Amino acid sequence: MALRLPTVWRALLPLLAGLLVGAQASANTLTQNVSWTIDRAGTATKYRIVAYGDSIYAGYNGSILNAAKYSAPTVDAEYLSALWNADIESVRRAKSGAVASDIYNNKIVAERSYMQAASTRVVSFELCGNDGLQARSAFKGQSGTCSYAGLDSAVASCKTYVAAAMDYINANAYAGTKLKIIANLYYPGYAADNVPSACRDAGTGATVNVQNTLLPRIAQMNYWMCEYARQKGFQCADNFAQYMGADHDSNGDGQVDSDALRYVAGESEASYVARITGTLRSTIRDANTHFVSASSSYDYIQSDDTHPTYTGGTVSAGLFGGTTGTGAARYTSFTGGKSPIWNQLGHERMGYALSVANPPAP
Repeated sequence: MALRLPTVWRALLPLLAGLLVGAQASANTLTQNVSWTIDRAGTATKYRIVAYGDSIYAGYNGSILNAAKYSAPTVDAEYLSALWNADIESVRRAKSGAVASDIYNNKIVAERSYMQAASTRVVSFELCGNDGLQARSAFKGQSGTCSYAGLDSAVASCKTYVAAAMDYINANAYAGTKLKIIANLYYPGYAADNVPSACRDAGTGATVNVQNTLLPRIAQMNYWMCEYARQKGFQCADNFAQYMGADHDSNGDGQVDSDALRYVAGESEASYVARITGTLRSTIRDANTHFVSASSSYDYIQSDDTHPTYTGGTVSAGLFGGTTGTGAARYTSFTGGKSPIWNQLGHERMGYALSVANPPAP
């Protein structure tokens, strides 16, 4: 006998199907907002982290209904809770698939009230990843003569909206905010991009290597994220260095790779790009295999070859709204300022990178 659904559910099925298809086809419309409070025993004092961004801060995991509970900003909330002996509310205002202009206009500006609350002590943001991903897809889809205009336009747009976002946050965040920080880009699909293009360069008539074409442009985006941060009173969590460089000295230059790849305050764009694309290029590795020692590695990227790996379960975040919840910290103290899994998963590593800049007191 066939199962017969109640009338109300039969009526809703076409609508739900349409919504699901629409959300998958238009990922840039998938808002994934979450508020999760780290509840520390013995204190009722609560401060807020506000994090604006795209699918990375959202904790996107391929679902249109839920996301990682412990995406990077909430991982950082655990560090802050221990450091300040306080409850920390992690407010993530994120939009999966959104380009930089969308995050700036529809999250940072339109949802400024979240960072204006008197409990706000940290404002964090990340953007430009989808500008790069969309430009890469368009470039890979070219035939005939290669055009680099789309890639260069993505770099220019990134610079514009990174600077605008910092200026806006400086003008609008609660006056008692102690830390403003940007998280820069790792390179998802680094290994997969080590292929020839379908198009041919106008000058040489030959195909070009996609990875060689994209890496300098990602380096430019990352340089300006960290350089604007230096100029405008922000900190910069260097995800590129944290994800793409091993935690040991693979080339014998006396530096741990993930340290050597970091942006150096005050260096020129040319110097930074030359280090990333030339001097230290041999030390860059796909983050699917992040070596924490010469013989041990962890996978920082999910099976979609784009989003960070995570642990700690999921929360509702997506098509039907977002979770507002509270829970005890997984870790209540951090030996040497690091959780036991700080370097084992993508979101844990990014949360650690954010935590390095945490102020000692609220």
